[in-house]
Amino acid sequence: MTADLAVAQLTERHRATLDKALQAIRTREYWSPHPEHPKAYGDGHGLDAAEGKAAFEALLGKRFAFDGSGHADQPGTDEWTGAEISPYGIELGVSYPHADLDTLLAAMRAAMPSWRDAGPETRALVCLEILARINARTHEFAHAVMHTSGQAFTMAFQAGGPHAQDRGLEAVAYAYQEQTRTPSSAHWVKPQGKRDPLKLRTTFKAVPRGISLLIGCNTFPTWNGFPGLFASLATGNPVLVKPHPRAILPLALTVRIAREVLGEAGFDPDLVCLVAERPGEGIAKTLALRPEIRIIDYTGSTSFGDWLETNARQAQVYTEKAGVNTVLVDSTDDYRGMLGNLAFALSLYSGQMCTTPQNLLIPRDGIDTDAGHKTYDEVVADLAAAVEKLLGDDARANALLGAIVNPQVRERLDGVASLGTVALASRSVAHPEFPDALVRTPAIVTLDGAKPDDEAAYLSECFGPVSFAVAVDSTADALALLRRTVREKGAMTVGAYTTSAEVERAVEEVCEEESANLSLNLTGGVYVNQTAAFADFHGTGGNPAANATLCDGAFVANRFRTVEVRRPE
Repeated sequence: MTADLAVAQLTERHRATLDKALQAIRTREYWSPHPEHPKAYGDGHGLDAAEGKAAFEALLGKRFAFDGSGHADQPGTDEWTGAEISPYGIELGVSYPHADLDTLLAAMRAAMPSWRDAGPETRALVCLEILARINARTHEFAHAVMHTSGQAFTMAFQAGGPHAQDRGLEAVAYAYQEQTRTPSSAHWVKPQGKRDPLKLRTTFKAVPRGISLLIGCNTFPTWNGFPGLFASLATGNPVLVKPHPRAILPLALTVRIAREVLGEAGFDPDLVCLVAERPGEGIAKTLALRPEIRIIDYTGSTSFGDWLETNARQAQVYTEKAGVNTVLVDSTDDYRGMLGNLAFALSLYSGQMCTTPQNLLIPRDGIDTDAGHKTYDEVVADLAAAVEKLLGDDARANALLGAIVNPQVRERLDGVASLGTVALASRSVAHPEFPDALVRTPAIVTLDGAKPDDEAAYLSECFGPVSFAVAVDSTADALALLRRTVREKGAMTVGAYTTSAEVERAVEEVCEEESANLSLNLTGGVYVNQTAAFADFHGTGGNPAANATLCDGAFVANRFRTVEVRRPE
């Protein structure tokens, strides 16, 4: 195969970016090579807004071909499938190749040797070229993410575009760092006194585990998908992408670009393939137990994540599952700022983020603030008022909330009255452009932490725009409940508000011992449910919500093994 992308070209284009990424994961400072403002694209840097929308619309109602010819261009295609309907009410009408797994997996295994032998640097540079081409099509991806996840356009553009690309690049940087930690060769000389020394020439090679299966999620197909995809690809493993049936298009576009770049760089495009499933087929379970699958990345429900961890014994399994994110409210020196920050965190993407706060632990005797002492009832009422103010204008509400992603979220939202006393009722918001979109504001329910009957609600994940204001007897009781929640149910995020150094240290101790990431006293433009690549770790991998972190060395190091060869000198 003739390579149109030579290593020298890739080095010139991307080595400086790789070096900056390596520096960023060491310093943990803010850095991103991917502009997050829509106006940064076009005029020589990728598709502009109009071009991106047109590219997205050109995909609708057609077969999705990877080579642009209308053919599947993937081994083993036996039929076409796909039935995505946008949460905004549009039927996408895109169909995708359905594969015979024996044929497809055999082709992917056959593609491995040359990619393995290319080495960590070449693999990293090819991955950066893939990311650069994805970045150039960010406007197209934004519409694909919006119309499969229900995110509002701005969030789909940023989280589904540059922020996801940052997470992919972060994974490549960690993969390169871990693979190059060991030298590629060494000269071993052991003195033997008066005798000649023993001498060996040793080589060390990072070798892949095997085919990696990415099981995509509905809400953040690229943001949650890119880390595992690029961590596996950069460590030499072929990647089989199995998107969520309601969110295929963003990852299909990713696979198309990856195959294009791999082919141009002289590698087999079958290193990255897409597998779409028929309605109700449940192909993820079938694939997860195939002996060819040696790595699995999964984001989704706890039940299936637990099943994967228990049953896919031949594979290294990385999961992000459900958790009960908690905010402890003890006191604050910026009451208005706290309310505004929490209102935004509860509202963003209608609470359909794995990092959105669910439980707000508030002492029943109230809290001290810069605006005077506030009772529990006042804190709840003021927070409800802050949410209503934030979302009072329908245009702003639509821009923050997006659309409800699936019927299960709507059902949970409709059933909140059965859980407790509703302090803030959800309302429907009309969307001016998409009349069939289901847009709903958050609901807040009050519960009593001392009542065993209320535990079933606040100790279960209620995914979506529902939060619980849980009355507790004291801050000490709040700390105990926080510890129990993280230990038993897990948490991707923990937040706390306090003016007490003693309480602050106590919250830190709980999070350190139970392995949960903590945000303290956020009152400005940073929110508990947002994390930035290179600076922030997403999850810890140390509590039941997830067994891995996006991203750290552990997320990539077990995707390859180092093989040593010794020769006498």
